[in-house]
Amino acid sequence: MISIHQLTFHYRKQPALFTDLSFQQASGSITGLLGKNGAGKSTLLKLMAGLLKPLQGQLTINSYVPFDRYPDFLADLFMVPEEFSFPPVSIDRYIKATAPLYPKFGKEKMDQILKEFELDRKKNISSLSHGQRKKFLIAFALATNCRLLILDEPTNGLDIPSKSLFRKVLVSSVTDEQLVLISTHQVKDIETIIDKIVVLDEGEIVFNEDLEDISRKWQFKTVASLSGIEEPIYQEKYPGGYRILCRAGDEDESDIDIELLFNAIVNKASLN
Repeated sequence: MISIHQLTFHYRKQPALFTDLSFQQASGSITGLLGKNGAGKSTLLKLMAGLLKPLQGQLTINSYVPFDRYPDFLADLFMVPEEFSFPPVSIDRYIKATAPLYPKFGKEKMDQILKEFELDRKKNISSLSHGQRKKFLIAFALATNCRLLILDEPTNGLDIPSKSLFRKVLVSSVTDEQLVLISTHQVKDIETIIDKIVVLDEGEIVFNEDLEDISRKWQFKTVASLSGIEEPIYQEKYPGGYRILCRAGDEDESDIDIELLFNAIVNKASLN
């Protein structure tokens, strides 16, 4: 699916954002791409979508070089960018004009998701609020049934009920033949739906683990005091106590605190 080998990229007159970056990812997961501001998450997604060209190295998606922009490549990838715009047409007209570009487009799935999101086909897209336009774009992306779906900050602009609905619709809409790659700062919005975490930091993939492996290796706890607790791998002060990350023992598996894990990773905690 995604194969990146020793990729180098920088914007004009800017220092290198990626140097010898390598990353592999097969289909069959909803993967969260996490990183600090400026880590290059959106740039990496644009490289995958063929909107930018690597300066060096190899990048293929479904065996295609993205920047070549072959029709078969474009027909099996859909990207929901953080910033987007639509022509001043109705939802129905947009679907009729654009859906034929995606051979696996599901009309019934589109109808169902529009119903879930309470979007009227007759409405002009330009008359919708930002959140409604975002929901429509997500709905269309899911209906394409593309093998690779790239979602850059998909919950930005959504209210709390819409975020909950987004999670429900996403999980029920994708299949094992697809890969969904979600880049976000809103970790809490996706922690219940992703099954893999990839962390980009200082131009490198510094963490790449399935949630199943994470829950087997580490324990996430909230404690009132550190007294009597074996030294944790990472700790943060928390109202009423501490949030700690420690190695898994014989205890039952704990819920994964993705925010705590991310902070531990970027603060160079030893997770080996």
